[in-house]
Amino acid sequence: MTTLDVRSHNRCEFIDLTDRVRRIVAESGVQRGIVVCYVPHTTAGVTIQENADPDVTRDLAYKLADLVPQHDGGFRHGEGNSDAHIKSSLIGASQTLLVNDGRLVLGTWQAIYFAEFDGPRRRQMHVQVIPAG
Repeated sequence: MTTLDVRSHNRCEFIDLTDRVRRIVAESGVQRGIVVCYVPHTTAGVTIQENADPDVTRDLAYKLADLVPQHDGGFRHGEGNSDAHIKSSLIGASQTLLVNDGRLVLGTWQAIYFAEFDGPRRRQMHVQVIPAG
């Protein structure tokens, strides 16, 4: 397992980690298998999304903020970050991708994004490359 250190600079931010995961896959020597990206935080997540147009992740952040606003009078959690916990649950803590011919399998416009919902912070994402049986 490889642990990536991630530093966010904004409360809500999508950070492209695709190149870092590609390097891990290449260095693993695995030709066929899967790679699991896992975020061990309750106010962050990982998603696969378009990387050609930065407005896609901006729109995603905007709509998540619209669906789950930061300041909602109904939240009871005392830390004031209930929205970040909910957004993390909606996005999810892990993604599983394929490895074929020693390369990460992604669509033409796809990228792996660390999704920060309670930044700025120092975070981690664990990456595990698993060879096919």
